[in-house]
Amino acid sequence: MNLSTVAARFTSTLRSEQVAAKLGVWLGVSFTVAFVTGLFSHFTQHPPAWLLWPSRPVNLYRVTQGLHVIGGIATVPLLLAKLWAVHPKLWQWPPFRSAGHAVERLCVLLLVAGALFQLVTGTLNIAYLYPYPFGFLQAHYWTAYVVYGALLIHVANEWAKVRRNLWTRVESPERRRLLFTVAAACGLTALVTAGEAVTPLARLAALAPRDPRVGPQGVPVNRSAAAAGVTAVPGDYRLRVTGAVRTPASLGYADLLRLPQHTVRLPIACVEGWSVECEWTGVRLRDLLLSAGASPDAFVVVESLERSGGYRSSEVRPPHWSDPLTLLALRINGETLSADHGFPVRLIAPNRPGALQTKWVREVRVT
Repeated sequence: MNLSTVAARFTSTLRSEQVAAKLGVWLGVSFTVAFVTGLFSHFTQHPPAWLLWPSRPVNLYRVTQGLHVIGGIATVPLLLAKLWAVHPKLWQWPPFRSAGHAVERLCVLLLVAGALFQLVTGTLNIAYLYPYPFGFLQAHYWTAYVVYGALLIHVANEWAKVRRNLWTRVESPERRRLLFTVAAACGLTALVTAGEAVTPLARLAALAPRDPRVGPQGVPVNRSAAAAGVTAVPGDYRLRVTGAVRTPASLGYADLLRLPQHTVRLPIACVEGWSVECEWTGVRLRDLLLSAGASPDAFVVVESLERSGGYRSSEVRPPHWSDPLTLLALRINGETLSADHGFPVRLIAPNRPGALQTKWVREVRVT
């Protein structure tokens, strides 16, 4: 039994060039949103030396990462529907008829395999499951280029079909119902995931890996104090301001409490897609650095009491540390920070991933 015979068993009157084209356009839009927001997230966390991300709008990272994760999960039923719509063509025999057709089929293979890889590993990542031997971050990043490049080639190759079917009405009621069902499935998937970032929808968030209302002091954490090995703050704790400053400083916790306190509302927004807005109170990082004589265009590294981990320190560039909303926070929602939220001091700044909002701060080093 050859592949053509197998494919023939999966024929359906619901399949058509028009259905496949419309699903393909929807998928192309979804993949474009995921690609752009994914790049924004990556370069926010790992910016090149010349790139100075703005600190405003405050919720920019929160919105783009929410779109990336929630939109990615909502793409799952759409991708499955598209694969179903073109299933017979995927198994056509012979597999290629010429060198040009072989290249075309290779691009389709890369597109399908890469898309499945991105959605499966991305879903596992937000659930904190890593059953694979490679690093998620780099694999997800580089595969995104492969998938989107293959998508662009595929769109160029199929553009005549897309243009022919894009604005035409689907005549068959059954096929219209199919497209409506796919759209509804994507919308429902987004609705039952979005609660991890849109708090009023939290009760509906059946697919969300995090409830934004659950955690120490009513706010989730990704890395607890125990996991970080910060089980007790040293009795001689001092926050040090060092490096390229005119007047280095060393401040105890009581000293920080005596400095002018400011309260801001900022979100914690994490790469897994969950986010929650909180009220933070503490010392403006700008005030602390300028009083120590730091240059206005200096780069700053915030170091944690945590001894290991990929995010035990973070770089704060001028647009962020000079923003009056950026604090070395001592309180959250009116309460002293718990150990899991970074007691005694944590960084909180606008338009930054949660992984870069360093907890258990011990040193602010100006470079």
